[in-house]
Amino acid sequence: MREAYVIDAVRTPVGKRGGSLSAVHPADLGAAAIKGLIERADLDPAAVDDVVFGCCDTIGPQAGNIARTSWLAAGYPESVPGVTVDRQCGSSQQAITFGAQAIMSGTAEVIVAGGVQNMSAIPISAAMLAGQAYGFDSPFVGAQGWDHRYGTGEVSQFNSATMIAEKWDISRRDMEEWALRSHERARKATVDGKFDREIVPVGDFWIDECPRETSLEKMAGLQPLAEGSRITAALASQISDGSSATLLASDWAVREYGLTPRARIHHVSARGADPIYMLTAPIPATRWALEKTGLTIDDMDVIEINEAFASVVLAWIKETGANPDKVNVNGGAIALGHPLGATGAKLFATLLNELERVNGRYGLLTICEGGGTANVTIIERLS
Repeated sequence: MREAYVIDAVRTPVGKRGGSLSAVHPADLGAAAIKGLIERADLDPAAVDDVVFGCCDTIGPQAGNIARTSWLAAGYPESVPGVTVDRQCGSSQQAITFGAQAIMSGTAEVIVAGGVQNMSAIPISAAMLAGQAYGFDSPFVGAQGWDHRYGTGEVSQFNSATMIAEKWDISRRDMEEWALRSHERARKATVDGKFDREIVPVGDFWIDECPRETSLEKMAGLQPLAEGSRITAALASQISDGSSATLLASDWAVREYGLTPRARIHHVSARGADPIYMLTAPIPATRWALEKTGLTIDDMDVIEINEAFASVVLAWIKETGANPDKVNVNGGAIALGHPLGATGAKLFATLLNELERVNGRYGLLTICEGGGTANVTIIERLS
């Protein structure tokens, strides 16, 4: 099988809800990451075989195949197609998987894979609520096969986060300590310039807006999201806006276009778990990936797991035995935001840069996703 090489990975700074990116059209937001990527690689954009972009809630300005619209908004050739992927929070990680698979199979030589989300403009779950105009309360209510299998109760990520905290005996204090660590790490990484290489600006906006000063005392004073829940807003990822893009190439393309690979795709896969618990799939997905590769969690030098909620990460650490000091070392979505469709490739950019910074060999990325699925990507740094 052919190799899929990682040439570069970039992201925009992440804007907080209602912040600096809130008025930017999603196509222009996606275009910013694409242009930054192509210009840095000094690549003729006509050499790209496909643009694969993740996005959730593809209605309004995010509808109509935002991958294609973003590419064209960047001013690039009409000959290059685009396709939009929805694997919920892992959409742009799945975009990277599809891109890598196309190159490995020999059906493509150069892929731009990434994602975009303007959550300020199009609120979370807007696509699900849009069905109400056509007589549907949600994607689940009224589906007889679903009701027979899982019942008619509410399917909610917030309930799932609470259920995970209870099942794995993760206290509110445990989660608050992790959240505080996330903010502290993110602020330090920003000051130390650790994100500088991965960020491409949007106009004059170039620094993440979401990290903030907080404390255990402040978090302890917050009300839970529901009565009896251990989860508060401080323990959840932040609604935000942003885009991301990754350049993947074959060995032929590397030679033909004079590209310099930074890493290779070592493994890509996805697995599923209970859709009511919803956010636990990174656990079996990680086990599956390690089993398939013959690697161990200790072989991973850098790990990025999306901080949808603090309970998700802490349950995953308990089950996998991962060293917390290798996990989200520059902060996670609790501090840095979670622009849904863009998050996978955003975290991929952070993973790649940190792996180089620590002179490591293997890096692992996993994200929990709506519907109870999760992706795992393992990359190997090239020296």
